[in-house]
Amino acid sequence: MGGLDIVEASRSEVARVRGRQNPQISMLAFIDLESRVPLDHPLRTIKHIADAALRELSQLFDEMYAEDGRPSIPPERLLKASLLMSLYSIRSERAFCEQLDYHLLYRWFLDMNMVEPNFDRSTFSKNRERLLQHQVGQQFFDAVVRQADNRHLLSDEHFTVDGTLIEAAASLKSFRRKDGPPPSTPPDDPGNPTVNFHRERRSNATHQSTTDPQAMLAKKGKGKEARLSYAGHALMENRHGLVVDFQLSQATGTAERDVVPQLIDQARERGFRPLTLGADKSYDTKSCVADLRARDVTPHVAQTPAGGAVRSTVVPRATWVMGSARPSGSGSRRSLDG
Repeated sequence: MGGLDIVEASRSEVARVRGRQNPQISMLAFIDLESRVPLDHPLRTIKHIADAALRELSQLFDEMYAEDGRPSIPPERLLKASLLMSLYSIRSERAFCEQLDYHLLYRWFLDMNMVEPNFDRSTFSKNRERLLQHQVGQQFFDAVVRQADNRHLLSDEHFTVDGTLIEAAASLKSFRRKDGPPPSTPPDDPGNPTVNFHRERRSNATHQSTTDPQAMLAKKGKGKEARLSYAGHALMENRHGLVVDFQLSQATGTAERDVVPQLIDQARERGFRPLTLGADKSYDTKSCVADLRARDVTPHVAQTPAGGAVRSTVVPRATWVMGSARPSGSGSRRSLDG
């Protein structure tokens, strides 16, 4: 162009510009996990809150373990590992331990360095009974709630309750008749046998899971499929919609309403002063409304189409806040103990 000759780059020059992989493995590397995690990563805030709550439980942890013997995995690490499994919807403890070998973010969150060996998945089951016996999970949750209260993020008078279903870690193939005879022939596959329950009427009254007897068959609504589940109950304050209590029960047809008195009583034991409680129309029953009024709590409950137990209480829809506690991803499937 313009009488100028175009000179093409030689093959050797092109080769020098191109980036190439170095097959030589580094034998020594200095890695600071703290510098690998972005400053604005949401896990930084969660880690700060969790570590502060666990420091409050240090004396309890000392009482849980014997003075002599081989040191165990720190209980703080087990609790934070369970928190990671919930946040990232990791399906099992086995899968988490496999990822912990190479996942730098998880190791940083658990205060593990690069060369520290990973703990075995059996550590969870060996320590679960000890943690349940001392109600460590509940105290961990309460310590986090106290931090929110100290920052003036909670309302101590106005609350909302809602329920959800948490799928149990049990297959529908394990849901068999309680009084049924054992199979006469061995299964074709012991790990995943073929089961034909076509045209068989199954209910919680006549059937039970052989792997998780406490799980019950339930569905979220009309037209939805039934699954072996547990019922989860969340109590939320209305200032910022933060969960201040969460309980589990069997997924009976009335589990949502039956647990309301217990949630209110325990909220008062923890220093709250509930005056109002918002809920959807599934809580609009005479017994539930009577239990609330007996505790001097005004029920802000959505009415059923035919008019329910709160007809004498006129509450505009905009005056109460509805929240929800919904599991997401594979994290909705849980094996529950205690």
